Amino acid sequence: MRSYTTIGIVLALSAGTASFAQTAAAPAASASAQLSAGAPIFDTAGTQIATVDSINGDNVVVSTGTNKIAIPKASFGVGEKGAVIAATKEQLDGAAGQAATAAKQALLSKMTPGAEVRGTGGATLGKVKAVEGDIVLVETPKGEVRVPSAGFSAGPAGLVLGMSAADFEAAVAAATPAV
Repeated sequence: MRSYTTIGIVLALSAGTASFAQTAAAPAASASAQLSAGAPIFDTAGTQIATVDSINGDNVVVSTGTNKIAIPKASFGVGEKGAVIAATKEQLDGAAGQAATAAKQALLSKMTPGAEVRGTGGATLGKVKAVEGDIVLVETPKGEVRVPSAGFSAGPAGLVLGMSAADFEAAVAAATPAV
């Protein structure tokens, strides 16, 4: 399961961003022509800070080499070298780090006893019994299963374990000693 951090560039950056956002708004249509997979992204000083990884609707997923970040198309302008954003690589990576930390904390706050755990297809796999450090104890009809917390994400219906119900059942069966 691939996820990206979406950041609000205008909110995450310094006060100098507002003036760029105003000047970049007019040529936004021409900025879209500069945004294609593999295209370089520059800061306002003309330094390459990222490359376009993909386009996802109204968002551009850029890679700084450290992070992949989804940024609204409207945040880009056009400079002499190509697509420009009013941020430095350090600001993008910093905002991505802050967003990832906040997302992890939000996910951990949902890992409470009694919380339903669903598979990637939406089927209920069990319920959280306890959290022991980085391990989530999931109570299932076939017994308790210890699952690393890194395997979870937050979905619209709560906690989602990154596997289907069939894959989960197979993993549980393989880990359970025969009686």
